Amino acid sequence: VQLVESGGGLVQPGGSLRLSCAASGFGLDYYTIGWFRQAPGKEREGVASFRGGDGTTRYSDSVKGRFTIYRDNAKNTVYLQMNSLKPEDTAIYYCAAVNDRSVRTPTFYLNPENYAHWGQGTLVTVSS
Repeated sequence: VQLVESGGGLVQPGGSLRLSCAASGFGLDYYTIGWFRQAPGKEREGVASFRGGDGTTRYSDSVKGRFTIYRDNAKNTVYLQMNSLKPEDTAIYYCAAVNDRSVRTPTFYLNPENYAHWGQGTLVTVSS
């Protein structure tokens, strides 16, 4: 199982970025992919998740309405489209995967402790 993130960079407030999480070594149908972020001095927090089995998506309140998570089956890649970016979105963004064939509570999906496989992270800086 390997996850590789890309797409981070410097963007002005109000701008947009699209992050990519390319998966290899496994198919996404039985996995949930989550996006997480960690700002300096803060704990890692869940941002969004995409459940492979049924396409269910979840978002943290801080990004709901601004970020969209979606999957490209042909490329075995999950994307995070980030719009209306704010300085407080500045962080290292990670994607992670967990095998997900069971019934889960909603709080499961944005908890980083539940994810077994992680990418290396990509830095997003929102600044003027």
